[in-house]
Amino acid sequence: MFSYILKRLLTAIPTLFIIITIAFFMMRIAPGGPFDQERQLPPEIEANILKAYDLDKPVYEQYFIYISKLLQFDFGPSYKFRDFSVTELILSGLPASFQIGGLSILLATFIGIGLGTLAALYQNQKTDYAIMGVAMTGIAIPNFVAAPILSLVFGVYLAWLPVAGWGDGAARNLVLPVISLALPQIAYIARLTRGSMIEVLHSNYIRTARAKGIRERLVVVRHGIKGALLPVVSYLGPAVAAVTTGSVVIESIYDIPGVGRYFVNAALNRDYPLVMGVVIFYATLILMMNLIVDVIYSFLDPKLRVGA
Repeated sequence: MFSYILKRLLTAIPTLFIIITIAFFMMRIAPGGPFDQERQLPPEIEANILKAYDLDKPVYEQYFIYISKLLQFDFGPSYKFRDFSVTELILSGLPASFQIGGLSILLATFIGIGLGTLAALYQNQKTDYAIMGVAMTGIAIPNFVAAPILSLVFGVYLAWLPVAGWGDGAARNLVLPVISLALPQIAYIARLTRGSMIEVLHSNYIRTARAKGIRERLVVVRHGIKGALLPVVSYLGPAVAAVTTGSVVIESIYDIPGVGRYFVNAALNRDYPLVMGVVIFYATLILMMNLIVDVIYSFLDPKLRVGA
């Protein structure tokens, strides 16, 4: 297992390098520059600013300078957030994004698996149709529609919860963002679990367990769910990375100081170092989550167990 993990980590290095290279040149190809929206500066001052950030050099030289600094774990300063480095900005936004995203994915996993299992056990019955109908609604309604509706109902009309603000992560401030972020994930996980569970419940080893007289509840809990979780785990790998790093829509609607807002603002303002920093962090998280998914696979299905 250790050798497999080490091999995957070594394989991830060139993958990450390719992502960094593509992202770097895509940012430079896009029209506009980081200081185009500033008020008109005298040519000598503008030249000094460009020189200070190495933007006066050819793109390929900027690339090698950036890579050399990156090898020293230096992500550089932000062009727009003065006196802040990219590392400081990302670290400042991570607690909020991790808290919202982590709670959302946990909520989505437990509820989604439960609803999907229930729908599979009552296949083609009213319970199944009702759960899948709600799931399709959750998939069809995007976050930017669901979040304002929840805020309007529970924050404005009922006045049960705050409609915006972080409040240092207070529980009341977490409820609406977490639910808004979890709703689509619940729907996807429920559908995946239902489809996989139906297939597992018709497999030979489930028939054998039933033939031995094992109670249906134990058949589902001990054998069915474990086999049905494989596609769900596959989905959760990138989903955890995407949700945990924050949704810019949710963070904007509920005024949450997370990484997502930094990323979009940096892209709009051509803040190259901050965009690159978030891209590198996001890509690394996805690669690590895919590795964790493969390791979990080996525990769920011994046939997929990787070599030691």
